[in-house]
Amino acid sequence: MLLASPAPSQTPTDTLPRPLKPVVAPADTLVRVLPCPGVARAAVGTILFLGNAITKERILRVELDLHEGDTLAVADAAARLEANRSRLFNLQLFHAVVVQASCKNGRWLIVFGLQERLYTFPVPILSLADRNLRSWLDRSDRWRRVDYGVHLVRTNFRGRNEQLSANLQLGFNRKYELFYEAPGLGRYRRLGFGVGASYYQSRTLDYITQADRLVPFRADAGFPIQRFYATGGLRLRHTVQFLTAFDVSYHRERLADTIAYYNADYYLGRTQREYLDFTLTSTRNQRRTFAYPLTGQFAQVSLSHRVFLGGVAPSITTLHLSYSRYLALGHNFYYSLGLSAQSRLARRLAYADTRALGYADLVRGYDEYVIDGRHYGLVQQGVSYALLRPRTIQLGSIDNPKINTIPLALYLNIFTDAGYVIAPAPPPSNRLPNHFLRSIGLGLHLVTYYDRVFTVEYTLNGLGQTGYFFRAEFPI
Repeated sequence: MLLASPAPSQTPTDTLPRPLKPVVAPADTLVRVLPCPGVARAAVGTILFLGNAITKERILRVELDLHEGDTLAVADAAARLEANRSRLFNLQLFHAVVVQASCKNGRWLIVFGLQERLYTFPVPILSLADRNLRSWLDRSDRWRRVDYGVHLVRTNFRGRNEQLSANLQLGFNRKYELFYEAPGLGRYRRLGFGVGASYYQSRTLDYITQADRLVPFRADAGFPIQRFYATGGLRLRHTVQFLTAFDVSYHRERLADTIAYYNADYYLGRTQREYLDFTLTSTRNQRRTFAYPLTGQFAQVSLSHRVFLGGVAPSITTLHLSYSRYLALGHNFYYSLGLSAQSRLARRLAYADTRALGYADLVRGYDEYVIDGRHYGLVQQGVSYALLRPRTIQLGSIDNPKINTIPLALYLNIFTDAGYVIAPAPPPSNRLPNHFLRSIGLGLHLVTYYDRVFTVEYTLNGLGQTGYFFRAEFPI
């Protein structure tokens, strides 16, 4: 059995078998090529997998660009095997993947050693019913704004890297959800699909933006907002790191009459609406490590078209672009660059459809604000220094290898963000649309168990305000 310390977890991109770009093999025991004296090239005789008690072998083989009968040069073996090892590890099915190759009588014996993860996660839900911690602290009824329940995920369902997830959330916001994702079917796993449904109710609704802050409405009885949607789509994998997805979703949303009274533009004078979303997304994921990327790049283009049933509002076309680049600067320093942009095209937008910065995309340091508009751009940069390079902590009192090894890495990060939102005729009380937004800050990033990234940041924004902010994801 091959043994190695697990590296930090990475986000999966389950994809097609295509020739993989060779990379420099790490100088550790993750890749081991035994000497083959007197041989320049050898045929691949046998490929073995050890440790995949649940994962189907065909799911692993389809990720490789090596097969029995291929020839492999001795000089290229380490880099080629590392590229294939990385592909298996990026499935996010294993704590660790190591590989060893030896040749005898002109034939390679290649053995991949795998340590499987836990695949069933019943996670209790105890969360804040706001965009972030700062927004929650600003609420006078903060202790009522708590959600609880259970989030259940079964990854590697049937041993085929499928995912089944369900949410039962009660408390301030109620949510009932069920989703199924099959990332690839068939011999080459080229075509996949995903389906799901969600029903959501909330006891409060942020019905308008004033002074660049959301203003909440809380109902004494009932729910000011109820949403239902069902979705289904196809996934096409062109190459190892190139994915196209097409999704169609049906949405039904209903407001309390009071919301329409206080903000007639929330749904353009209506209390309910139905619409279809058609979304085409293309993704190129060439990051070397995904939980906390240090090298590589990521690009995504998403084009969606929303059609309101019954013609109650003009159609909306939205284009969203994102690009990230990660570079190793040497001496444990790393540089990251993130670019995001969005444009909405419509004759008229309801208030609910004007979200820009402060929601999914954020200029750090403006956490307590939202900036509404039609179009926006965002630039984020950061330099990280590895205070604690990836290592593991062994819990000797626990026998289960799926949970007794805790990976840890710690990075010091200095960053700067800049953003701009274009909004025609914003309300006079909102001063951040059509203004340059900027911030600079210092952060500490912890990478640990099962792809978790926790950050604490101290930020100075363009308004001269400072503050500490906590996040549970890598910001770029």
